[in-house]
Amino acid sequence: MERYAPRARSDAYGRRINRAHSPLVALALPWLSILLGSLLPMFFIATALPLIPPTGFLTLLAWRLVRPGLLPVWAGAPLGLFDDLFSGQPLGSGVLLWSLTMIAIELLDRRLPWRSFAQDWIAATLSLLGYLLAAFLVSGATATAPALVALGPQALLSALLFPAAARLVATLDRLRLTRYRVTA
Repeated sequence: MERYAPRARSDAYGRRINRAHSPLVALALPWLSILLGSLLPMFFIATALPLIPPTGFLTLLAWRLVRPGLLPVWAGAPLGLFDDLFSGQPLGSGVLLWSLTMIAIELLDRRLPWRSFAQDWIAATLSLLGYLLAAFLVSGATATAPALVALGPQALLSALLFPAAARLVATLDRLRLTRYRVTA
């Protein structure tokens, strides 16, 4: 006589009770997705105006706002350093700006632990605008009115892409916590 698990304890892959997520995938996926986000702008054609949003920073914001507490506050320093190596910004600007952003979001989490998506979008937009302006000034560019107006399309596109980045991070988070490893 063959025994079958009740339907509530099984899915398309078999039993669910004796399964666990991979700790390696759970720890590495957020970091790797941010690193890949930092590499992504290299694959686009260079234009006279900055149009491509800082996808590494956008991914960092999405992970930090969608899954608070997953990345430690100090994560901004090594991730910002990696972004500096590939973005063309002066070395240390990403370390400083990403670390300040992580500290600011940590303070926001302590002040407003339960936020709506609209509040997260506003926080991400303000962080992106501050980051773009600070990165513009740190890069050595002169802050003239036409130069600041030229940042407008990149800032607008960055702010409009945050919901897509948050959706991608939510999908990656589900993948990160997928149970496929059989425990003993």
